[in-house]
Amino acid sequence: MIARPEIRGPAPFGRPSAGLLALWRFVTRAAVAVALLFAASAATLAGDLERGRARAEMLCQTCHGLDGQATLPGAPNLSGQNRDYLVIQLEAYRDGSRTHPQMSIVAGSLSDEDIEDVAEWYSSIRVTLELP
Repeated sequence: MIARPEIRGPAPFGRPSAGLLALWRFVTRAAVAVALLFAASAATLAGDLERGRARAEMLCQTCHGLDGQATLPGAPNLSGQNRDYLVIQLEAYRDGSRTHPQMSIVAGSLSDEDIEDVAEWYSSIRVTLELP
């Protein structure tokens, strides 16, 4: 039989103290709570797809089409556009930091919720490309 050496003093990675365990549990729970809070706030920031479609039918489709494919020369296609980009641009038209004769008027009538909804609608349309 092989003799085991005697270990004196605490093991280098021994059992953590009760205080350290309590701190670890607190930090872990706080991190989970913060992650859930961010997930919930991100979900509330997203617009409502059906309300966005209704607003797009009422205000946007004349120039940009309900499907986001522009119907007028000079009007950009909006389908598949980045949602955050659409929100930023609509807010810029609304606050006057970006101007356009029609867009400034239309965006001026939109609430924050309307902007989120319209951006959600147009960004949710999937675009496929076919190379020549």
